[in-house]
Amino acid sequence: MSFSHRPLGRSGLNVAPLVLGGNVFGWTADRATSFSVLDAFVDGGFNLIDTADIYSTWGPGHVGGESETVIGDWLAQGGGRRERVLLATKVGKPMGPGSAPVEGARGLSRRWIRQAVEDSLRRLRTDHIDLYQSHDDDTATPLEETLSAYAELITEGKVRAIGASNYSAPRLAEALAVSARLGLPRYEALQPHYNLVERQVFEEALQPLCVAEGVGVINFFGLARGFLTGKYRSEADLGKSPRGAGVKAYLGERGMKVLAALDEVAAQQRATPAQVALAWQMAQPSITGPIASATSVAQLTELMAAAHLTLSAEQKVALDAASAWR
Repeated sequence: MSFSHRPLGRSGLNVAPLVLGGNVFGWTADRATSFSVLDAFVDGGFNLIDTADIYSTWGPGHVGGESETVIGDWLAQGGGRRERVLLATKVGKPMGPGSAPVEGARGLSRRWIRQAVEDSLRRLRTDHIDLYQSHDDDTATPLEETLSAYAELITEGKVRAIGASNYSAPRLAEALAVSARLGLPRYEALQPHYNLVERQVFEEALQPLCVAEGVGVINFFGLARGFLTGKYRSEADLGKSPRGAGVKAYLGERGMKVLAALDEVAAQQRATPAQVALAWQMAQPSITGPIASATSVAQLTELMAAAHLTLSAEQKVALDAASAWR
């Protein structure tokens, strides 16, 4: 079964139901592997690539911009690559040593946004960013200043639409109200933490707001740092990868119920737990597409298959019940 592209808020951008996370490019995926993954993603009919200027400041000797640089080098090969993809990147978190911001530039200030967008455009080797996102809320900078800076970039053709990541419901609502009151561009997309074991924060207040306001949602940690693949089922499994420590909190009774439900539905669908976990997210009315990263073409191929998976009503109810937070 094929999939349809979905509107991203009111931005005019239409995206496939799986978004490729670029956090691994230039970090755990080297240049050649990253190029192969990007090619396979586009060849699979998908189009939105999500990255950030700070990816991957946490790597040894990294200063940020590594992911954007790899993506830019991939685009520079030509072959119509830029025309086939939508580029999403982020601004607002501190870059690594040597970023040399101009005086007074920080967070989501106009000065930092103006400098950071030029740096991202240079690394991405493109003349425009399709979705430029505030990486974190910046309460020290007035929303009007941030949104006005984005308005300038949209007028100049450097940015097509804007989004927000890690915003609370009250702050997102406030930002949307400022945009409406002042006639400024509004956040058309939200990037929250959401998956089968992390439902409450998004579903309690953010989801109703996004549905009511027509804001698209591209959620991160769609596989809960790998927990929803079924790779980690006991504390003994935590040493299987550097990410293992991050899933320890999920090893309780609720987490085991979720894995059992995933196993059952995966067996019925002849699919993998990861595919089922992503398909469940894609079926949520508020979700435009979950973000997932891959360090090999084989891994990406598994994840892309989720977009071709249709869960039955009974299967969705079973997954909802196993992961219920109320």
